[in-house]
Amino acid sequence: MAQEQFPGNSQNLRKRVFRDGLPWKLIQDFLLILLGALIQAFAMRLFLVPGQLVSGGISGIAQIVNHFIQFPIGVMVFLGNIPLFVLGWRFLGGKRFALRTAVSVAAFSLFTDLLVLFIPAQGVTHDNFLNSIYGAVLMGIGLGIVYRGSGTSGGSDILGRILNHRFGIPISIAYLMTDAVVVLAGGFAFSWEKALYGVVVIYVSGLAAEMVAEGSSIFRTALIITEKPDEVIREIMYTMERGVTILSGKGGYTGEDRPVLYCVITRSEVNQVKELIKEIDPDAFMVIGEAHEALGEGFKPL
Repeated sequence: MAQEQFPGNSQNLRKRVFRDGLPWKLIQDFLLILLGALIQAFAMRLFLVPGQLVSGGISGIAQIVNHFIQFPIGVMVFLGNIPLFVLGWRFLGGKRFALRTAVSVAAFSLFTDLLVLFIPAQGVTHDNFLNSIYGAVLMGIGLGIVYRGSGTSGGSDILGRILNHRFGIPISIAYLMTDAVVVLAGGFAFSWEKALYGVVVIYVSGLAAEMVAEGSSIFRTALIITEKPDEVIREIMYTMERGVTILSGKGGYTGEDRPVLYCVITRSEVNQVKELIKEIDPDAFMVIGEAHEALGEGFKPL
């Protein structure tokens, strides 16, 4: 008697995995993680280490220790992440994210120590303002690329999640706390001026990481209340080729039911929508908002 095949069995699952291209997505993620780790290592060796700028996390602690005992920074980053990795396994989103984080930490550690062979110890500039800005931007770009590969940088990421889960501390505050302690230690080890530059590094690298990981906010949302909804919908859909969602609304003053039109547009299309609404219904009410990200038809694939 032949065994009945159910959609959820391993054979069909294997076919679905290869059909949907998941192996390539996995390879792509790891390539992004390796690239991001390499860029972070360049930031360390070109700008942060020569300038004695501590940016927080395990890498910052490794810089401080290296200043006193000359132990390889990459090796210390790897060893320092092991206990945090063990403690934070359950907070990393399961094996999928844990594996990517392990690869990210190992690659960053390896690249950081290997680049010593190719990059002069004094870096490219003695100006700590330039070191802080360029080091932060480069570090942030690397972090953002790692995030796009569904990985994390370990260290502060893991500790921040533990503090959030165990004590209810918001993630942003947890990161600030952990990085602030390391920067404070850097002030004692190097100088308070360099510690202040370290704060700049943390802030700018965070902005750069967010920009790379999630993109700039180039999308806008439009809420439109008009007496001529059909004409507005037709123009937006066929002239601008943008979708429109009709929401049910009621006027707070008049108590009348009226549709509320909702659409997502690019930043460059804002004025076009304004002019279109003005021509159709000069008395319309419109609110333009900012969309953090737009996924789906007409925008970035989900």
